[in-house]
Amino acid sequence: MQNPTSTLQNIEYDPKDLQKDELLGLYRDMLKPRMIEEKMLILLRQGKISKWFSGIGQEAIAVGVTRALKKSEYILPMHRNLGVFTSREIPLNRLFAQWQGKASGFTKGRDRSFHFGTQEYKIVGMISHLGPQLGVADGIALANKLKDNNKVCAVFTGEGGTSEGDFHEALNVAAVWDLPVLFCIENNGYGLSTPTEEQYRCKDLAERAIGYGMESHIIDGNNILEVYNKVSKIAKNVRKRPRPVLLEFKTFRMRGHEEASGTKYVPQELMDAWAKKDPVMNFQSYLKDEGLLTEAMEVEIKTAIAHEINEHLNTAFNEDEIIPNKHLELSDVYADYEFEDFQPGTEIENIRLVDAISNGLRQSMERHENLVIMGQDIAEYGGVFKITEGFVDQFGKERVRNTPICESAIVSAAMGLSINGMKAVMEMQFADFVSSGFNPIVNYLAKSHYRWAQKADVVIRMPCGAGVGAGPFHSQTNEAWFTKTPGLKVVYPAFPYDAKGLLATAINDPNPILFFEHKALYRSIYQDVPKDYYTLPFGKASLLKEGNDVTIVSYGQGVHWALDVLKDQTDLSADLLDLRTLQPIDTEAIYASVKKTGKCIILQEDSVFGGIASDISAMIMENCFEYLDAPVKRVGSLETPIPFAKQLEDQYLAKQVFAAELIALLRY
Repeated sequence: MQNPTSTLQNIEYDPKDLQKDELLGLYRDMLKPRMIEEKMLILLRQGKISKWFSGIGQEAIAVGVTRALKKSEYILPMHRNLGVFTSREIPLNRLFAQWQGKASGFTKGRDRSFHFGTQEYKIVGMISHLGPQLGVADGIALANKLKDNNKVCAVFTGEGGTSEGDFHEALNVAAVWDLPVLFCIENNGYGLSTPTEEQYRCKDLAERAIGYGMESHIIDGNNILEVYNKVSKIAKNVRKRPRPVLLEFKTFRMRGHEEASGTKYVPQELMDAWAKKDPVMNFQSYLKDEGLLTEAMEVEIKTAIAHEINEHLNTAFNEDEIIPNKHLELSDVYADYEFEDFQPGTEIENIRLVDAISNGLRQSMERHENLVIMGQDIAEYGGVFKITEGFVDQFGKERVRNTPICESAIVSAAMGLSINGMKAVMEMQFADFVSSGFNPIVNYLAKSHYRWAQKADVVIRMPCGAGVGAGPFHSQTNEAWFTKTPGLKVVYPAFPYDAKGLLATAINDPNPILFFEHKALYRSIYQDVPKDYYTLPFGKASLLKEGNDVTIVSYGQGVHWALDVLKDQTDLSADLLDLRTLQPIDTEAIYASVKKTGKCIILQEDSVFGGIASDISAMIMENCFEYLDAPVKRVGSLETPIPFAKQLEDQYLAKQVFAAELIALLRY
């Protein structure tokens, strides 16, 4: 930090109406992260910390943006925005504990560096996949707009991150919905070692805003007063007139992507040029020239910060290492939820599966005023399956929102709504399209509570399944993609009664839930369903048939295939278990039935390998082996994508072979 004044660049500072105390406050706020970083680099060389992502040279952006926002407004920083955390006055011992993997850190040792959030300080940390946090900012801003609280939020990314699809999706959504988001790009010329000319072709990243009909500004990211004054003015205006604004901060990082990366890929003359624009030293020189900072004051400020750093470092170093606790680890995967048992009235109606889901969703919208539904074509059109038909008339377009075709950004926005105290239901137009939103589901929603105790109060509805001649891209039943991921719950009803009650529970539950709805059952299955609101518990299978010869375990469309076979095989005595939920799964019911019958066949519509039937089979073998009179049998569809032509689709589906496999098992 000892950078001689003679080597500095003469940055033009305009204090505007800022008073001495405010100017010195900005200086202190930049100096603190710089001094912490310098201490961390020493500790890294001493082997006392394992990794460090430096933001030296970029402090003015993090500090200026944070100081321009109110403490009640959310900020979504990156790895190198230490100034955001220190400007929000997070106790340093907690930051140091976080970096050392100690229990008093924000993730209890489960994640490192800045991969955390804190509701107390209104900070939402990134994940390594970068892009989703931009969509999360959209959701936070949407909640602010719906609450009409005149708040903005700011989200950071680097110039490299603007190459990700999530960046473009998030900007497009924010523009279409007029969301009060400040998209802050720290353009330091390199995405790790890849220079900007290999990242994009436009002259300035601010130009990208034009394509979205969005306002943009280019700001000198090394000039703390320009950052603070311009962002303050823009934020004040956005609070009055909600809209997204793209801010490109021109800056440079004086250290590598991480310390192990080094900076050999940067020409020395470029390093020298930017060293002269050091944001901390230039502002320090300016304050001295203006008579606002004396040598004695500088020493006093630095001594106080150094003392604070050392004191809090000692606290963190002296904290005991984490003692692993399996119960604690497992209990933190999901947010606590105590099932609320709402019993229905006696009035019933005979309706289809599609009607039950629509009615359940409507009643949940009535019950939860903070619930927002998002999806493609779900507003006036009512969705491709007409489940939300008429919802706009009852609840309005603010709560029933058509979305652009950008699954990833909308999943992330749903997460943002949850962070900002709301509930979200997102409709995937077809379950197949979830692959375009896969990353935020399995890496953001699923892991947030385990990482930093943040609930993901999100239900994703998944119209799925074959049997309707829709071909490879509109027919998958891909529940196994998500049963594998800790932190997600997976629901898969086969009947209207179950669908309505389980959907109500899913929306009440503050955890992320994949709610599968089989398209072939939408209008073919009728059942008497209570008209009133009611709930059903997760993790409780339904015993549809009772017998002694064999246990049949299935869910979704497979349940109806099994019922058809049992109708034809009148002399067959079988337990038929409809799982209803796959995560959590009712192992108690499965084991009890298998121990009674001694034989088990598991039927799924998905292809066999890697499906949930494999896990159920393994669990039965591990827990009921001595009760078995035959190997557990799995039955699934062909190991091919789902074909279009009816005769090929018929051949593909497990329905065609189930009866023969069942009889073979009985004869074993």
